[in-house]
Amino acid sequence: MAEQNEDAKLHFLDYWRVIRSRKEIILAVILLVTLTGVAYTLALPKTYRASSRIEVREDAPDVQFFGESRSYIGYNPIWLRTQYHKIQSRPVLYEVVRALGLQQKWGEKLNNGQPLSIEDATLILSRCLRVDQFRDTTLIDIEAYREDPDEARDIANQVALIFRDQRLATERSRNTKAMESFDNELKKQESKVAQAESEVERIRKEGKISVVSKTVPFSRQILMDLEAQRVTARIDMLTKKARWDQVENLAGDELIYQTATTIIDPALQSLRKQLLDNEVQLKQLLQNYGENHPEVKQLSAAVDELRARLASALAGVKTGIKADYAVAKAKHDEIEKEFEEAKTAERESVSVEVQPLEKAERDAQEARDTLTALRAKAIQREVEIGSPRTPVEIIEVAERPTRPVSPNLMLNILLSLFLGIGAGIGLAYFIEYLDTSVKTVDDVEHYLNLPVLGVIPQKVRPLSEQGPESPHAEAYRVLRTNMQFANKGLHGGAFSVVSGGVGEGKSTTLFNLAYVCAQLGDKVLIVDSDLRRPVQHTYLGLSNRFGLTNVLMRDVPIEETIKATSIPNLHFL
Repeated sequence: MAEQNEDAKLHFLDYWRVIRSRKEIILAVILLVTLTGVAYTLALPKTYRASSRIEVREDAPDVQFFGESRSYIGYNPIWLRTQYHKIQSRPVLYEVVRALGLQQKWGEKLNNGQPLSIEDATLILSRCLRVDQFRDTTLIDIEAYREDPDEARDIANQVALIFRDQRLATERSRNTKAMESFDNELKKQESKVAQAESEVERIRKEGKISVVSKTVPFSRQILMDLEAQRVTARIDMLTKKARWDQVENLAGDELIYQTATTIIDPALQSLRKQLLDNEVQLKQLLQNYGENHPEVKQLSAAVDELRARLASALAGVKTGIKADYAVAKAKHDEIEKEFEEAKTAERESVSVEVQPLEKAERDAQEARDTLTALRAKAIQREVEIGSPRTPVEIIEVAERPTRPVSPNLMLNILLSLFLGIGAGIGLAYFIEYLDTSVKTVDDVEHYLNLPVLGVIPQKVRPLSEQGPESPHAEAYRVLRTNMQFANKGLHGGAFSVVSGGVGEGKSTTLFNLAYVCAQLGDKVLIVDSDLRRPVQHTYLGLSNRFGLTNVLMRDVPIEETIKATSIPNLHFL
């Protein structure tokens, strides 16, 4: 275990050695990448962001004049998502382009002064526009990003205004069409009233009936009561029949979503809201994960369970609606039957001349009552349509931005710094990988297959200056001892000190080794064979006028060129 920890430590130190030995390259790369990032950031055009905030609501008058209140469904994410996409739709963007004159303005910059097409300008506008919806609220942010801060502000405000105006125009058009249809029905009813009154006058004139007796017999009173009950029962039956017709053919998702305003039940609204929220969350998860992701599977199962519960509850409600309609129809049929029987009895007791007149007057009165109800409803509808509406409210108006949001100088500097550190360290390790030079004792033994006899520190001076007790002298004593062991214990011999380049310390190593050997009693002869840059004579303070070259040229005998030095047992050639 200790050996493994030691290996790990050495392994980490090897990595640190590479970083320390190549620190100049790493720092240079960091500086270069950082400066490049800063220069690139400063060269980028500045982008400004302007934001306006709106609140979207379903269409309804701001003030209810007749005490009516619309059924509030609650937070509807699907409806809000629809409005979110409408804001970014082409009809809105087309109007913004036209209102701000962006075709000509952008054409001068991007198309050599020629106006852009409406499609190209809309494409540019869509790219610089961002719409964000606040979760669980009806608030929507409209953000515009442009190099011109005034242009960004104008785009954000104009999109909000155009969307608000289009919502108002759409609702106004829908209400106008509904009112026209209602006016047509009102005219038809007025025509029916006129026909019914004309029929009453005709019957009165043909039967020469001037006055109808105001004394109402008991059978007539019963008939009138049954008539009122029959009308009430018929209205109740038709209402429940209309409700049943709305849900009769609905099933599955249609039954779940299209009955939101038909079936008002707190429990069903709660289930429907949970289902909508889970479906929205499921769509958001599917944008990031696959169908087999655990969260997606879990949320899909929850959606299926809610859908099944809601479908089961709606099926029960549907059965109840059908039963209510059946009961109302049976009640109406029963009252209708009693009414017919009473009318038959009444017919027998009333003279033939008066009966058609009374029927005509009843029909005329029913037509008048219906006309009165329609007129009241028309007045109510006119008041509601004319009342102020705010389907879109601008909460915050975009202001002129003073600071750009892009480029982010500090963020880019940090990213450049981290990128430079990574690139510098990577380059250092890559150079280390390509470097085949020898750097350590292990490298020497590995590549040369020879033992290392000693390790000499750097920046060592001649021991004649430092003295035999110098801390560096011990390294040379170890070298001498290892050389003796490598020579199988034999004393003496000739040793050559060489190096691959200039200034690597061979002259100093030769002198200090000879000095240590001489101090320990060995007779040593230093031969300075460096004919280009001899330095041994300077260490010893001797002249090199005669030396190895004269011996090789046989100018003088070798005995005359070997000189004694001030160091005992040490001679010099």
